[in-house]
Amino acid sequence: MEKIYGANNWKLTIRRCEDHVEILRAVTCDTKAILPDTLFDLPVTVLGSYALSPAAKPAEGEEIHVSSGGDGEWSNRALQELILPPMLTEVQNFAFYGCRSLQTLHLHDRIDRWGTDCFMNCHRLSRIHLTRISEEQGASLAFICDETREELDVSVLNTDGSELRLIFPDYGEDYEENCPNHHFDFHISGGGYSYHHNFPGKQLSLRAYDENWAQYLRKQHEEETALRLAYYRLRYPIGLEAFAQEQYFDYLRSRAEDAILWQISEKDSEGLTMLLDKLPMETAALHNACEQARREGSTEALALLLERQRKAQPRGLARDFDL
Repeated sequence: MEKIYGANNWKLTIRRCEDHVEILRAVTCDTKAILPDTLFDLPVTVLGSYALSPAAKPAEGEEIHVSSGGDGEWSNRALQELILPPMLTEVQNFAFYGCRSLQTLHLHDRIDRWGTDCFMNCHRLSRIHLTRISEEQGASLAFICDETREELDVSVLNTDGSELRLIFPDYGEDYEENCPNHHFDFHISGGGYSYHHNFPGKQLSLRAYDENWAQYLRKQHEEETALRLAYYRLRYPIGLEAFAQEQYFDYLRSRAEDAILWQISEKDSEGLTMLLDKLPMETAALHNACEQARREGSTEALALLLERQRKAQPRGLARDFDL
């Protein structure tokens, strides 16, 4: 086994081709790891079937040990965050099968071939960082949303440096046995189904995304998820039309105190400023927010809240000094 030094610890089985490298197996002992961009001066472009699956059988190929000096259990069972190679174009069947600890995935929007059930049994996957490589969208986001039922918190970095952040709420699927008719009835629960499967032509349509909102609120949903969804569309308003902007602000106005308290915990002063400018706050709610900012030691938030509190205080009666 050839040993090279890299940013993380990997035991790789690869296939070296004329102009690229395919990773057939990749096992790490790290909780956060970056797969190599290149190997032997060739770009890594393919992630093979079951490549990161903890239960995968060994594959035939060239073996490489990438080392950064750490050690631990080599199984991928503890892998929580993974950065994929930027030149990756193909992810084959069951590539991440059984990566039960995987929570965060970073990838570039260059992958145009996805296999079957790549994320099966990756139930903790909840954070996606997608970097666009051109103004033309790839199909990666549509594929990942279609493959998962859990809530996804997605950040999209565009080529011009602008950022989009979207929540795709979770939903449930189950089969109920209908004994008299000898068949199973299929049921969908929760309001997230339309978000995960509303990609016209496998492309993200922000208008279609925003049009899901009214239906989502009518269905079973988590209030905290709805709050974050509305906030992120307002905080990162790419493609946000007037009708959608007003519906999200209406929702946040109805939960103004919850939104402010959550934003204090996020320590995002720009976001907090936006909410304080737009949302009505009762005196008691402002007091509660100040107390939370003090408890968390958030001086920026406390300064913003005290200024809002000062402006909200009624001014004294006008004085007339004429004799």
